[in-house]
Amino acid sequence: MKHGDITYAGRRPLRRRTTAADAPVAGVRRRTAASIAAVAAVAALLSGCGIRTTSVPVDAGAAPSRVPCRLSAADVATSSPDGERVKVYLVCASQLVTVERPVERRAAGDDPVVVARALLAEAQRAPSAGERRAGFTTAVPVGIRVEAARDDDPAGTVRLSSQPEDLSAEALAQLVCTYAESETLVRDGSVVLGGPGTYPPRGYLCTSQTKTRPGDLATTPDAVGLG
Repeated sequence: MKHGDITYAGRRPLRRRTTAADAPVAGVRRRTAASIAAVAAVAALLSGCGIRTTSVPVDAGAAPSRVPCRLSAADVATSSPDGERVKVYLVCASQLVTVERPVERRAAGDDPVVVARALLAEAQRAPSAGERRAGFTTAVPVGIRVEAARDDDPAGTVRLSSQPEDLSAEALAQLVCTYAESETLVRDGSVVLGGPGTYPPRGYLCTSQTKTRPGDLATTPDAVGLG
């Protein structure tokens, strides 16, 4: 005689009767089998459509930017009859993009200090409502100022109240590219910037890479040493 299914010589085995306590277990088994069948059916359907299933999470990359980085006609500010329009670089979608700002006529003249101060003020100024809607921001700090150049500085040098290298990469790239739009501030294709210390000024180039990736300017700037 064996325990479990009882066996008698010459007779059929007697199976244990199913009790009410066995019902939940049977239900779980049926639901598990149904779930496995459903998963197998979905996998077969996907493979039939040419889609390979994978258990590894797939990084699809960052979502595309929805900011236009372009002002509508209604948001473009008009200049006064005795004024000028200048190009100012702002940050939009992690790149440098120009906007046009109206300024006084003397701000587009031939005095490097006057021009540099006017353009710095525009780069520092908070974007208008229309510019914000288009995705524009500025990284240039409000506290920085333009100082008078020194006697031994190269022509067109812009002296800042902070060392240029101490600015954030985006702020420095904004200033370099904004100043590069002015013929008054460009010397041999570069913008010459200096600070309040004893370090000699340096020439910076605004390249297409600078506009596309302004963060690179801090670590690998396109700078020209001036003797």
